[in-house]
Amino acid sequence: MSVNDLSGMPQALPDNQSGLWRLWLGPLVAASDAVVVAGLVYAVSFAYHLGTVGTPGVDRSTPELAAMLAALFVFVNLMRGRYQIANYLSTRGQIGSAFAVWNITMVAFLALLFLAKIADHYSRAVIVATYLSGIPIIALSRSAVARLVSAGSRTGRITAERAFLIGREANIMSFVSRHKPWHMGFAVTDVAFLKSSGATGSAALAADLAAAVANCRAKRPDAVFIAVPWAEQDTISACVDAFMNLPVAIHLAPEPIMERFSGTHVVHTGTLSSLRLTRQPLSAVEIALKRAFDVVAASCGIVLTLPLLLLIAVLIRLDSPGPVLFRQRRYGFNQQAFRIFKFRTMTTTDDGQVVVQAKRNDPRITRLGHLLRRYNLDELPQLLNVIAGDMSLVGPRPHALAHDIEFERKIANYARRHNVKPGITGWAQVNGLRGETDTDDKMARRVAYDLWYIDNWSFWLDIRILFRTVLSRKAFSNAR
Repeated sequence: MSVNDLSGMPQALPDNQSGLWRLWLGPLVAASDAVVVAGLVYAVSFAYHLGTVGTPGVDRSTPELAAMLAALFVFVNLMRGRYQIANYLSTRGQIGSAFAVWNITMVAFLALLFLAKIADHYSRAVIVATYLSGIPIIALSRSAVARLVSAGSRTGRITAERAFLIGREANIMSFVSRHKPWHMGFAVTDVAFLKSSGATGSAALAADLAAAVANCRAKRPDAVFIAVPWAEQDTISACVDAFMNLPVAIHLAPEPIMERFSGTHVVHTGTLSSLRLTRQPLSAVEIALKRAFDVVAASCGIVLTLPLLLLIAVLIRLDSPGPVLFRQRRYGFNQQAFRIFKFRTMTTTDDGQVVVQAKRNDPRITRLGHLLRRYNLDELPQLLNVIAGDMSLVGPRPHALAHDIEFERKIANYARRHNVKPGITGWAQVNGLRGETDTDDKMARRVAYDLWYIDNWSFWLDIRILFRTVLSRKAFSNAR
């Protein structure tokens, strides 16, 4: 079969042209990094000189400072293997990577100044301003490079690797249609279909493989992808043995089950190698960091809002008969039930097998309750749940037990929301997904955002969500 018969695949450039890109893209990105860092130093020095002296110009040490920082930045990137095409086929992770390299560069630079005893040769203000302004500028520069490389790979102009595909026709076509390897920097040089298997006839399979190996040797790819169901161990072993004699990387095409997980990883534990589909949501260090932040921030929050809490409690007692606090059973971490604290905003306090969700203009909501719900003030007592360890400041919002049981039957992976502690606010809420979930689709969208949060957690994501909870309009939308 001709590789051009693969539906949707762009026509790749001739091998000599794509080979030039693979050879020169790394040096070009390194050169652009050096220019960006050096230009940044000159711009900061020029601005500082203009602001302090009043005349345009730069300090005499500027060329030396620019050269040192540019060289260190490029060197750190080289040591981390960042100048490979595969690192720029997606914009995802570029900002975090650039930030990490920039921090390492500045630490190395300061250590060099200390060891060489030349710190007095450079302006501290220029160094600090260069570091701070470099965070967004370098991140934007790296993202721009990634966008260009990604666009080039989709049109076949930039190729990270040349791949040869072998396997059953149905499996190869499924692999190509699902993953579109040319979008990830692969140029498919050719395809070989297996018409036999190790189970049905070793002689016929050997003939198929001999023809495929001869074709592959002529095409000279960088990698071979074996698209065979993993259950066919004999066929896979025969393919591996055949292509081991060629100077290529051998890949086992992923099974469809792996598409459900974005963080699959081969883990080596002693002599045991396993394919890890998921990891624990948070490591022990991350759990400790999150917990420490929760306790400190929640304690400060209670102290700072204590007058407001007392005022709301008094107003609730004056507004309608009933308790000040509403306690309801919710599922927490690992589906352990706890009682959540909220200011009472309704005339009812349902906590049984049937809990009717509040609707917009619900007659059960008190006059004061409308105001408390509108500005999320009814959630403030949950700071006590955070200090007690039942909740976190940020996490998937907990629902009444009756609703949890109902939605767990209807929505796939719903129970994964309980793999972390529930939160007072969450990623779904700051994206406007709050309020009544009167349809399965609404809840499914909220669950999708919650699962994204679990899979992409970071301390800075929590900080971002907290800021958006206070400042973003979406965090207050759909209030009842």
